Amino acid sequence: MASLFWRGLIILPLLFVYVNGEHFFYPKRHTGKAELAGYKGPDSLAVDGGGFYSGPLIADDDGSTADGNAGGTTEVKVENLGKADGDNTNGNANSVESTQVAAKNGIGNGTIVEAKTTFKGSWELFVENAGVSAMHLILLPKINQALMFDATVWKISKMKLPGPPCRRVEGTNKEDCYVHSILMDVETGKIRPLRLNYDTWCSSGALDINGRLVSTGGYNNGSDTVRILDLCDTCGWEEYPGALGNGRWYATQVTLGDGRFMVFGGRDFPTYEFVPPQGQKNTLKDVIDFNFLVETHDPVENNLYPFVYLSTDGNVFIFANNRSVLLNPNTQTIIHEFPVLPNGARNYPASGSACLLPIMLKPNEDRKVIPAEVLICGGASHDAYAKADLQRPKVFLPGNTDCARLDITKRNGKWKIINMPSARLLGDMVVLPTGDVLIVNGAKTGSAGWDDAREPNLNPVLYKFQTDGTGSKFTVLNPSNIPRMYHSSFALLPDAKVLIAGSNTNPGYLDDALFPTEVRVEKFSPHYLDPNLAMFRQEIIVEKSNDQVKYSQKFIVQIRGNGEIDQQKLQVTVYSPPFVTHGISMNQRLIQLGIVEFNKNVAPNTNNIVLQAPMNGNIAPPGYYMLFVNYNGVPCRQSMWVQFLP
Repeated sequence: MASLFWRGLIILPLLFVYVNGEHFFYPKRHTGKAELAGYKGPDSLAVDGGGFYSGPLIADDDGSTADGNAGGTTEVKVENLGKADGDNTNGNANSVESTQVAAKNGIGNGTIVEAKTTFKGSWELFVENAGVSAMHLILLPKINQALMFDATVWKISKMKLPGPPCRRVEGTNKEDCYVHSILMDVETGKIRPLRLNYDTWCSSGALDINGRLVSTGGYNNGSDTVRILDLCDTCGWEEYPGALGNGRWYATQVTLGDGRFMVFGGRDFPTYEFVPPQGQKNTLKDVIDFNFLVETHDPVENNLYPFVYLSTDGNVFIFANNRSVLLNPNTQTIIHEFPVLPNGARNYPASGSACLLPIMLKPNEDRKVIPAEVLICGGASHDAYAKADLQRPKVFLPGNTDCARLDITKRNGKWKIINMPSARLLGDMVVLPTGDVLIVNGAKTGSAGWDDAREPNLNPVLYKFQTDGTGSKFTVLNPSNIPRMYHSSFALLPDAKVLIAGSNTNPGYLDDALFPTEVRVEKFSPHYLDPNLAMFRQEIIVEKSNDQVKYSQKFIVQIRGNGEIDQQKLQVTVYSPPFVTHGISMNQRLIQLGIVEFNKNVAPNTNNIVLQAPMNGNIAPPGYYMLFVNYNGVPCRQSMWVQFLP
């Protein structure tokens, strides 16, 4: 009865170890006595170790003392094409010039023009107590509310339900009256608690064509559950236990071009299945064995929460541990395997991070193959979890320092590997409206698991998607003062800031741990929100723009700004909000649209942009996207929600 193994698991006690003087305790984040439900969780199990150390890791200086803005003042750098990063010659704080960045690797659409700045970003505390630690996070369309939830298994949080009914704890006569799921207004911080009955611990999710969240799996009574949250002021979770054919704990959900969902893997289940329609149930006959997940399973796993992306040709890219394949979802066969990515493991609990890089479309697009690339950064050695979780005293191995990039539409594609400024695991990768990638959160040593990582990586790093080929692709940005370790999360916001939340290395809610359970929520303003670049921020006139568009259709977005607009400095992108958990951002997708026409001065300081929608659902699965108009590399004041339909 292997399929019932984890559901019937007898939990062993978690071993806490003394932290010696070489590590330090961060100041307590919350007042009051430590709160812990007492449940230790299967992440603490002393399973058989093993694996191997994949070779020396290069731990470069993280650049935290690099020149540039330290927070507060801004210098705008005038940088010409061909000048290397860090060359501040001719810097002028009172003027801004633009740099043309030629597209590389055959994936671009002409040139991208952007203003240059030395601003390294800024942090703000948005909410002091979210009530729950955001193990899972997604921005919901139209209502602009961030959905955050943790797990019911601990029977405690930092917020009580406003009143009955409380959740009945399965198998007991006890009640759980704590909040485990909230909606947070991303402008005001106002919180609305949501009730949950089936455990969401380490679950998955994606938005459907109408913007509803469809979430799958979890732990215990939630492992085979499908749950749906609609978009209204009074909507709550609709839960459908028993809807999945296998339990899905640490599984990955992906949206296909026709809007259907697939869910891959999960602890003890090397299988996948299509998520059934609302109210229907899968049986074991609907479950497909997937031997790839058997082959990539280390003694300490390292293949949970696989990285899964829909390619532009309709095939599904799956990366687990250090291997990757293309799966045809219609024939359910593997059609290609890519080269092994060296230097350790990348998936849970080694826990690197990944994203699909921007998909670049041309005006009147007619290419048969639209290139698509993945970027995978960080992770750990194959035995990092065994060393940190199972060995006594604990040993925290250094995380990986590399980033690897691969075109998944090429059958002869090879990994292109470069080093980051510092080691990182447990991190997150945010694809920004401009196409650049923000690497944030995480640690420098250890592994995922309870108390299994050290050395918070407090500095975000900016990865330049396109460069002129002369300078570094990485820029170290200003640090937060809040460690974001295991179970951290993010959401890209309509104003182009990044919401940062979560972090819990403890099996419950603890205030006096080395890294306390974190319920504070921050906002990070990336480099493009330099106050000296505010002149470039356009305003989308929503009532004069098309917000519901069919594939391939041409549509209008109207913008208003200051002064004359140069079309060559315009970029329009659409972004699908991801379901974020455990360093994985399910269905995160940014697409640069082709500008077909640019009609100037349709009204004072007002212009119309004529765009072409993506050609089909393989490029942009049906549903809601945040549309950004970037000018000189600076996003608009507020994105617009647009729905792509078949």
